[in-house]
Amino acid sequence: MAILSVPSSRLFTSTVTVPKIANVSSSPSPATASCSTTKVESIAVKHCRRCRFAVFCSSKARSMAEMLVEKSASSTAAAAASSVSHSGNQELRTFLDARSEEDLLTGVRREADDGRLPQTVAQRMEELYQNYRNAVFQSGDPKADEIVLSNMAAAFDRIFLDVKDPFEFSPHHQAIREPFDYYMFVQNYIRPLIDFRRSYVGNISLFNEMEEKLQQGENIILISNHQTEADPAIIALLLESTHPHIAENMICVAGDRVLVDPLCKPFSMGRNLLCVYSKKHMYDVPELVEMKKRANTRSLKELAVLLRGGSKIVWIAASGGRDRPDPITQEWYPAPFDPFSVDNMRRLVEHAVFPGHIYPLALLCYNIMPPPAQVEKEIGERRVISFHGAGLSVGPKVDFHVLTAAFEDREEAKVAYSNVLFDSVNQQYDVLKSAIHGKQGLKASTSTVSLSQPWL
Repeated sequence: MAILSVPSSRLFTSTVTVPKIANVSSSPSPATASCSTTKVESIAVKHCRRCRFAVFCSSKARSMAEMLVEKSASSTAAAAASSVSHSGNQELRTFLDARSEEDLLTGVRREADDGRLPQTVAQRMEELYQNYRNAVFQSGDPKADEIVLSNMAAAFDRIFLDVKDPFEFSPHHQAIREPFDYYMFVQNYIRPLIDFRRSYVGNISLFNEMEEKLQQGENIILISNHQTEADPAIIALLLESTHPHIAENMICVAGDRVLVDPLCKPFSMGRNLLCVYSKKHMYDVPELVEMKKRANTRSLKELAVLLRGGSKIVWIAASGGRDRPDPITQEWYPAPFDPFSVDNMRRLVEHAVFPGHIYPLALLCYNIMPPPAQVEKEIGERRVISFHGAGLSVGPKVDFHVLTAAFEDREEAKVAYSNVLFDSVNQQYDVLKSAIHGKQGLKASTSTVSLSQPWL
């Protein structure tokens, strides 16, 4: 997940027609008709769709640009068609019929040998299986064998299906729940990796407050750090017993990498996403920079329309990507927030018809699926997986105008506001760290962060 990098002068330069929107993502994106592509772009996109998957991978940056630019005349029809084509193909029984680990891995090798699965993808699938298997077995669950086989069979089936028929994400992607429920697929896959005995939620009462505001039509923005590809699922799993509405309806701002990596795409399909180009990868391909910025501008306008409908909760990584360990100490800390991106979100909220509120959210879960030590340009990172405790905490909402009333310089005010949010995330993170890694458990609670385990 990632932040949007767009010049602020372009954010509100055009008028957006705002249709009536139902609460909490119950209807398709109302801005689909505004994102049509040019004739040249349409021809290019159609050509890309006819390419083989190997060509798709080799030109992933350009393909992603076309994905985010292209919008069909009716996103409802497109989403329905996609969900059907990615859920009910009865001919793809290679992995669903597997009865053992040997069946699964033999199926991967057979499809690769027959040319239906790229060798590089097949190798990463085998590595994913071994890493997932080892992590689930760390839990000591007596049914670990069954869990691994069931979840990896489903994962391989979805990955293989997308290789045969690549799914394309629209700027505002709504989680595919039927005929195949990708949301529950992701939740069931990540659940065995969380040690709930050593997991904690901070300030559960503030989630109650947020849910009440959502029910009143108000919007919520969660300004957060970001640690793993599984963060949205981990947030949902830690809240599912108390706040399933938040868990299922949260919109995640997602960078392009989780939308093009074949091992990640099926998991992204189960989330509500606002698709953007990550700031950290904005300049990977210099000739695509302007195209990426234009696509991000379109996504910002899409988000503006969504917020004007009310009752939206949006999660965004304000650093532009995942946290990384200190290269010397190897300690993990939240990556610094980008004040410009925080201010973008603030202005979007303030321009909405309904009131909006910004809360600082802290996540500690890097052990479950840590990113590479350094930011990589190439798609296809190794998935290192383990069974571990996770932590989630939210701090009180922060009002920009109250906080910065004494500032005369507006730029200084923006930086001060971002710093207050970042400081709150760090304070909460330290409490979670003491609870999980310091093994203090609930005793790590402070006057500002009250820990609980609501699933017990």
